[in-house]
Parts: sequence; structure tokens; C-alpha cells
Amino acid sequence: MRKNTAWSGVWAKLTVLAFIAPLATVVLWSVAKSWPWPELLPTEYSTRGLSHVFRPSSGAVKSLVTSFKLSAVVTFLSLVASVLAGKSLGIYEFRGKRVVKLLSIAPIIVPSMAVAMGIHSVFIKLGLSNTFAGVVLVHMITTIPYGIRIFTDIFEITGERLEDQARVLGAGPFKAFIYITLPVISPGIASAGSLMFIVSFSQYFLTFLIGGGNLVTYPMMMVPYIQSGDRSMASAYSLVFVVVTLVILFAIEKGVKLYYGDKDKFYF
Repeated sequence: MRKNTAWSGVWAKLTVLAFIAPLATVVLWSVAKSWPWPELLPTEYSTRGLSHVFRPSSGAVKSLVTSFKLSAVVTFLSLVASVLAGKSLGIYEFRGKRVVKLLSIAPIIVPSMAVAMGIHSVFIKLGLSNTFAGVVLVHMITTIPYGIRIFTDIFEITGERLEDQARVLGAGPFKAFIYITLPVISPGIASAGSLMFIVSFSQYFLTFLIGGGNLVTYPMMMVPYIQSGDRSMASAYSLVFVVVTLVILFAIEKGVKLYYGDKDKFYF
């Protein structure tokens, strides 16, 4: 038992190190001016990268706000669609259900470039290319499959028992869903919402292709610096990206817990 505990401690420390080491490197590079080999720490420091990110003339903060608005809209719409689709696939039985389940995850199996090129030609015909709505729709194509998968599993476990009891007691379908189903699936909402937000927030190619450069998001500002080899600038952009993402994920989880924290607990 002691041997297993010791090994567990070692693996836990290695896991923490595997997460911290890359982030620490990004933090150091974001303030490094010179970091020659084989020095363990930068020999010269500079705030050039971080100053550029927060300088109004750079447009980084504006693109960050645009990314937040875009991802928030995508996350909300994707959650609504995923909950409805997940409930149908998780509770009801119909012919071709397995095929529908397989097709629902096709957008994340097929290479995004192949999907995007086909979607782009369709969006041009529909007038959705180079528009905010078009970018929202193409992001939803990549986020909804994750939500459907999560909510399908949840509804397969929970079923409709509690909703049926609420209806017997006089609640309508809408009230039963709002006051019974939503609190039960709130952990799934937090998980799926966080995942959807990250996927949408980090999209570069799809945003660039469908948005046509009219919609400038934070990844579109960050990726060119990563490709250019300017480690200081790339790390500064990456650090802000990571921090903002973590703050938003924490806020989503905290918000769901605060809203449903005082609700009655359900057991199955």
C-alpha cells in the first residue's frame, strides 16, 4: 500500500510538472528579450510583447472582445441545439438512431479543412460569407457535436422520470424542463459550455476562411506572430489567451454552481 502511495505521489508531481513547465516557459518568454542557449533563465528582460498586446493601436484588445462576443453567441446557440438533440437521441427510440449518432460527430472526425471548403462555397451562394452570422454558423458546426455527445449520455442516464413526475403533479412541459431538467443537467451544461467556448475561441482557419478578414478575432492576431518566430510576441499573445480562457471557464463553472447551488438535489 505504501509503495502504491509513493508511486501515486510521484506520478501526481510529474503530472503537475507537465502542465506547469510549458506555461512557465510561455511566461518567461513573454518578458524575455534575450534567452541564449544553454541559460536556464533569460539573460535580458523586456515588456515589449505585453506592452504591444495591451496597446490600443495594436488592435489586440479589440480582437479579444470580438472573440469573446463571438464565442459567447456560439456557445449559447450550440448549447440550445445540443440539449434538444441530445434529449432526442438519449431518450427516444427511432429507426436509424445509430446512424444519426454517427453523423452527429462527423464534423469533428472529417478534417476541418475539407469541411470548411465545402461550407465556404455554400455560404457564398447563401450570402453568409464574410459575415458575423456565417462565422457563428461555421463555429457551431464544430461545437455542436461535442455537446450532442455529452447531453446524449446524460439523458440516457436520467431519462424522463422526473419530468413525468412533474407533469403528473400539474407542471407543464416548459416548466418541467426549466425547473426539473435544467438543474439535473447543469453539470453537463458547464462541461459542454466550457468545451464549446474553448473550441470557438481558438478557431483560426474557419474564422479566416468564412469571415474573409472582415471579422478579426484574437487567434487571427496571435497566429501570425507564432508563425513568424518572434517568441516574445507570440508568448505574450499566448499568455493572454490562456489567462482569459481560464478566467472565462472559471466564471462559467462558478455561474452554474451559484445558480443551481441552492436547488434541490436529485438522485437516481
